[in-house]
Amino acid sequence: MKRVLMAIENLGLGGMKRAATVVGNAMTAFADVQYYQLADVPSYYELEGRLVPAKHPVMPENGTAPLTRYAVQMADLGDVLITEKIDVLIVNAGILTSFIPYLKTRAPHVQMIAWMHNNIDTYFNQYYREMQPEFVAGVKAADAVVALTESDLAGFQTVTDRAIKIWNPVTMPVVGQADVTSHKIAFTGRIAIQHKGIDIMLAVAQYLPDDWQIVIAGDGTPTDVAEFKRLIHANHAENKVVYRGALHDEALAEHYRQASIFLATSRWEGLPLVLVEAMSFGLPIVSTDNTGAVEILEGGVYGELATKDATAIWHRLEPLLHSTEMRRVLASKSLARAKDFATGPIMAKWQQLIE
Repeated sequence: MKRVLMAIENLGLGGMKRAATVVGNAMTAFADVQYYQLADVPSYYELEGRLVPAKHPVMPENGTAPLTRYAVQMADLGDVLITEKIDVLIVNAGILTSFIPYLKTRAPHVQMIAWMHNNIDTYFNQYYREMQPEFVAGVKAADAVVALTESDLAGFQTVTDRAIKIWNPVTMPVVGQADVTSHKIAFTGRIAIQHKGIDIMLAVAQYLPDDWQIVIAGDGTPTDVAEFKRLIHANHAENKVVYRGALHDEALAEHYRQASIFLATSRWEGLPLVLVEAMSFGLPIVSTDNTGAVEILEGGVYGELATKDATAIWHRLEPLLHSTEMRRVLASKSLARAKDFATGPIMAKWQQLIE
């Protein structure tokens, strides 16, 4: 068995962390998997592999000169590769990717895979704009770069000839199916105003008929939650929104089963697995046209896509509110598409990559 180290900035709550642990845990079927985080926080997710403690933990932040700011942590990771006799290193996102050229000098025998969980435009122009040279050098030095969508694959192929596409699997147990006759619209995601388009969603909420509500599952920073509450009031949406906080396991499944539509308003995404989760419960999807949603919905074949504008979204959403039959048709499409994100075929691609 190959010895695999799954390295991530921190193992707190978040889509990237969830995907990394889902894949890492599934990888234990064919590899000896260990986890490593730069931070020192309890893992929000169950780990089916040992968590190697960081010698000098830090909660990293994007910005200039990551190789200088995190030189000690970079050296620590190099030590771990050697002492733990690692064969394959999987680094998640950009700061750790920037470490790869150095790590190659410490452990040239290790296969190093850079896993990109967001879209390339967001990485280059937002998250890693101030460390673009280091990020690009890491991408070029990686033995493989895993992208999530055709759009991002094409983008990374302009930087490296070792980019491939592997979707993230969805593994949430599905028991039961959405009630397409209900008048509830589900939303699942962090309360991150700009990223998740919370402001867009609440602008849509003001258009809803009195007997419809958006039910929101998710949590956020105190600053974002305060702004979220302000926006509810500003949009006169107090009676149109139900905020349930972070939901997990059976409570999250019930959140999906009680709804008849799933609404997603993100301005950018990598491959938003909450869409696939919702689809696996038979929820019709109305989403903004970020690259991740376009990939999952195949350009609108499996759900409704709209520009990142409340009026445009409302034009896609309103007909569904008035037609149970339209919701049933889209529900069938959702169920069919969700099967494409099953764990087995996706993990076969990972196994092929590391072996």
